Amino acid sequence: MTQENKTGEFMNTSSCKSQDSRAWKELYRAALFEIDETRLHQSISQSEKAFALRARDLFRAAGDNIEEGEVLDDATYALHALHNSPQTNRGMPHHRETL
Repeated sequence: MTQENKTGEFMNTSSCKSQDSRAWKELYRAALFEIDETRLHQSISQSEKAFALRARDLFRAAGDNIEEGEVLDDATYALHALHNSPQTNRGMPHHRETL
């Protein structure tokens, strides 16, 4: 499938879709397998930003994107769990909530 971009050139949107999909998945894997605690929070943050951008693109895109959207939701849940796990928060200052 081709689509005209802003400069009037035609681009293959199916390859762009796979590149966009690949980008957030690579950041997600990097966060999951990050062993350096000092870089883990940054890796999680980068992944979350990539998720948000991809989710926005999927929302705007025509076609059937339900499957990738569900995978994004699952990945978001997994990163949230990783971010809130006791091992991830070790060494990080804890914030006490006031009632």
